[in-house]
Amino acid sequence: MNLQDQLGALESSLDTLLQTAAASARSSAGSPAAPPAVSDEPPALRDVREPVDADAPAEPPALNEPPTLVVSRPERDAVEMTIAGKTVKLSPEGVSELIEELSNVRASMSPDQPAGIAPGWRFAATKNPVMATQKYANGDRLLVLRHAGHGWVPFTFSPNMVIELYAMLTKK
Repeated sequence: MNLQDQLGALESSLDTLLQTAAASARSSAGSPAAPPAVSDEPPALRDVREPVDADAPAEPPALNEPPTLVVSRPERDAVEMTIAGKTVKLSPEGVSELIEELSNVRASMSPDQPAGIAPGWRFAATKNPVMATQKYANGDRLLVLRHAGHGWVPFTFSPNMVIELYAMLTKK
């Protein structure tokens, strides 16, 4: 199952949970309850598992509380994400795909990322990353750096910014 299918299954589970909670809230307020949503996805696309601790029943969040995301690392090369009691296990490839998708979405959101680095910010730096460059007809330069965690990260620089970058890197 690819990441899109896994995210779709999580989203479907979350939608069903929210619809059920809304229906329950309506029925407790005296309104007729809507029938619970039924997923029309084929079973192969709904490859979700119960939480790792099978002895403890998964508690749905309270009706007025949004579901929480729980991320765990059961193995060196795997990550599990649990939302509303549904768990998806991601391989390194799945994690990379998720990072890329989230990065693309975040780039279009407001507000922008902070302009400065926050005190105590945690990061994993990549020393001497593999890089590639390309020059555009308008003089801009593309610089793509391979970060160990983020993968290939592209940046486009205007000619003036290339000069500033060079000055920053060679400043003593």
